[in-house]
Amino acid sequence: MLPISITRAAELKKKPQDESKLGFGHYFTDHMFLMDYEEGRGWYNARIVPYADFALDPASMVLHYGQAIFEGSKCYRTPDGGLQLFRPEANLARMTRSAQRMCMPALDEETALEGLKELIRLEADWVPHSPGTSLYIRPTMISMDVHLGVHASKTYLFFIILSPVGSYYKDGLKPVGIYVEDQYVRAVRGGTGFTKCAGNYAASILAGDIAEKKGYSQVLWLDGVEQKYIEEVGSMNMMFAYGNRIVTPALNGSILPGITRDSILTLARQLGYETEETRLPIADIFADAKSGKLTEAFGTGTAAVISPVGKLCWENDEVIIGNGDIGPVSQKLYDTLTGIQYGRLPDENHWCMRL
Repeated sequence: MLPISITRAAELKKKPQDESKLGFGHYFTDHMFLMDYEEGRGWYNARIVPYADFALDPASMVLHYGQAIFEGSKCYRTPDGGLQLFRPEANLARMTRSAQRMCMPALDEETALEGLKELIRLEADWVPHSPGTSLYIRPTMISMDVHLGVHASKTYLFFIILSPVGSYYKDGLKPVGIYVEDQYVRAVRGGTGFTKCAGNYAASILAGDIAEKKGYSQVLWLDGVEQKYIEEVGSMNMMFAYGNRIVTPALNGSILPGITRDSILTLARQLGYETEETRLPIADIFADAKSGKLTEAFGTGTAAVISPVGKLCWENDEVIIGNGDIGPVSQKLYDTLTGIQYGRLPDENHWCMRL
């Protein structure tokens, strides 16, 4: 593990006073963690420094060829005032997998984890106290070579920034509407769909804008070959409940292997639900929703944990799922996972890392 230097900010920012108005991604803490990579040298210069702008040459390769990956996780305040992370090693391991697909260097996961822990200890006062709030963690890696030419960079910057965020559900878990995209595709097998690379999200913005204008919260993507099989929502994996049976699209290389997805499937089995990972034709989901066989649908992801889906629109046909409220399966899984993350329930899977 690399030694980590710490340079404290001379002046600290004024922290948000009203935690009910934090929102998501609006505020950033006083410090950030950085380390550099150079081919032949490896990772070096691990440091915590005051939060500040980066200086990027206009020819920096990240701006032209898109070698950029990121992660997202959270730090939670427990009932006794302590702090804990949720499965941070899983996020960093996934970042290395993303890096390898993008022809970027494997992350020094040990130094990154220690840097994250030191950074949060330094910024502990930024972790909000109100129910449902947390400190969002955004690790990122970008290519830094100053050169025009399509090939892998030889230098990289890794950094972690922190942002206090509000409760995703200020007014309770209310189901959202999802628009099924049948023109554009997000990813194909063999591509970068299983990574958290910036390009995946850039490619989803147009469809997201279309969905929003039609009155839907997010886009549900279909497979990139036949456009028949459900893959994922832009920022979440999708799950469908048939009573006590939970079905989700199988990971096939074009779907992000979500940490929350894995956690929910594990908890579901431990709670006695039957789980299945398989190919899910969108036509079958619509038919099952109309017949009443499909009882719940929900997304899983870091930001929302569980996001119940109340309606789906596909080819101008809309189906309603459930009765407009969150279903019992979604509610049970949400309460259980958030209870573990916030330290209200025992962590029998040893997922949480106390700071």
